[in-house]
Amino acid sequence: MGKYNNIAVIYGSDSSEWEVSCRSGEYTASHIDETEYNVYEIFARFGKWQLVAFKKKNSMRVAFPEMARPEVSKNDFSVNVYGEKIKFDYAYIMQHGAPGETGQLQGYLEMLGVPFSSCNAFVTTVVFDKYSCKSYLRDVDFVKLSPDTFVRKGHDIEAFSKAAVEKLGLPLFVKPTNGGSSFGITKVKKEEDLPKAIRYAFSEGPTVIVEKAIPGEEFTCAAYIDGGEIKTLPVIQIVTDNEYFDYEAKYNGLSREICPAPISQEKSSFIQETTKKIYHHLGCKGLVRIDYIYGEDGLYFLEVNIIPGMTNASLVPKMVRAAGLDITDFLTTIIENS
Repeated sequence: MGKYNNIAVIYGSDSSEWEVSCRSGEYTASHIDETEYNVYEIFARFGKWQLVAFKKKNSMRVAFPEMARPEVSKNDFSVNVYGEKIKFDYAYIMQHGAPGETGQLQGYLEMLGVPFSSCNAFVTTVVFDKYSCKSYLRDVDFVKLSPDTFVRKGHDIEAFSKAAVEKLGLPLFVKPTNGGSSFGITKVKKEEDLPKAIRYAFSEGPTVIVEKAIPGEEFTCAAYIDGGEIKTLPVIQIVTDNEYFDYEAKYNGLSREICPAPISQEKSSFIQETTKKIYHHLGCKGLVRIDYIYGEDGLYFLEVNIIPGMTNASLVPKMVRAAGLDITDFLTTIIENS
């Protein structure tokens, strides 16, 4: 019997990724063990939390019409369903972007003493910001970091762009520091295009990181905790038809995600061990996915995905299938080890 009874799967978000988040949340909710847990799906966006559907143990899923969804009480993280007060005792966070990947939702749950599936509030806040996360890894000797620079909205973009090209050269990647699904990202090959790319990245947030583009092969690997031990899933190699793994490549079929990656066991093991080291160094918890570029001179860290996508076509479910694991059993492992 599991440690928890009423699990709230929280999806939707305040970011551009809210629709992707809904798909991830629906997939996750549908694969949580129906014999062990009551599952409640919560759509949360811009402070409005509503119960979309619920499924009690060994029962049919009950969905509410959009205009008749019960409101979730934030006072004690509960909801009234047909006159019965349901208090959630566990949260499976599937919000991509704010507040689920910025630490705000985790902080709320920590104050209420409700266990949840992801890293704690502090680690989530640090790791979700690309520049902050890289800063925590600058002194390690087990992974390389692409040279970068940072700008905040309100700075002189023209002057910054000139200095960035002088420091880093070309081509460059311009990214909002807080964001995912490749929203706001541009690959810049000409100096005159950099200011426009920075302004575009500012559409996703107030801070931007500019990184030297590292040529090489792209890989990703996920880590989680099982019985106190950090474990990893098989490595995926990403081969895109586009110039890089952008939103179109990720979600419109313009990439091949090969799992397990067609590389040597030595190389695969190295990526997995590096993933474990980063997971431990950053103080991660739950399921995270870490992305890399393997360049001519070694393995480069790209970013950590605190709440990785969880649809049937997403990377982590592909890894789970390649590992020969059952997705429902895998989700139970995540829940019971949180």
